[in-house]
Amino acid sequence: MSKKDQAYFLSFSQPLFFKKGKLIFYQDGMPTGVFLIKSGKAKIYKTGTYGKDQIFYIYKKGDLFGYHALLCNENYEESCEAIEDCEVLFVNKYDFRLLLAKIPQIQTLIIQNISHEFGVLVNTIAILAQKNLRERLALYLVVLNERYQNENQKRTQIVLPREDLANVIGTTRESLGRLLKEFREDKLIKINKRAIEILNLKKVQEIANVDPE
Repeated sequence: MSKKDQAYFLSFSQPLFFKKGKLIFYQDGMPTGVFLIKSGKAKIYKTGTYGKDQIFYIYKKGDLFGYHALLCNENYEESCEAIEDCEVLFVNKYDFRLLLAKIPQIQTLIIQNISHEFGVLVNTIAILAQKNLRERLALYLVVLNERYQNENQKRTQIVLPREDLANVIGTTRESLGRLLKEFREDKLIKINKRAIEILNLKKVQEIANVDPE
């Protein structure tokens, strides 16, 4: 969007603050608007029949979300939780619908986002079905490394609770712990408390069977 349109969009927003671990919205809840992350990160996930969570995406600064259920007039199919302290800009559903009519570019951006997120979902299903656990961990470390990159920092540290990382790759926390130990002993990663830093990105990409850009 142009700077003028961005400013107009943001003029309808109100700041909200969510501490780490707090829900931004919850599964089966009624949508009241859309959210734009100003700082921090949040996870989108669905809780299964046996209480097991499956994380689909990590939102970071600049990501707009929460519009799927709103556009479909349905309750949320998933939950969104702050995994860091988050400052979020909220636009209520009435203003958002007005903005959709006033700024046609928003519709294009949402279609692009939905297409991207659908691709992520399809890839997630394929990854869980076709790749072994070691490959899955390597692949998600590559993905999370990009999500956690900060232009103000020379090193990228992935700070994600082990339970969440286990849910992302579809395994138990115990199995994840053993595999992280192997990666560390192979000098692929460095672990400092909860933070994971990739030391050999090229090798991790090879294990994940992805081509570096």
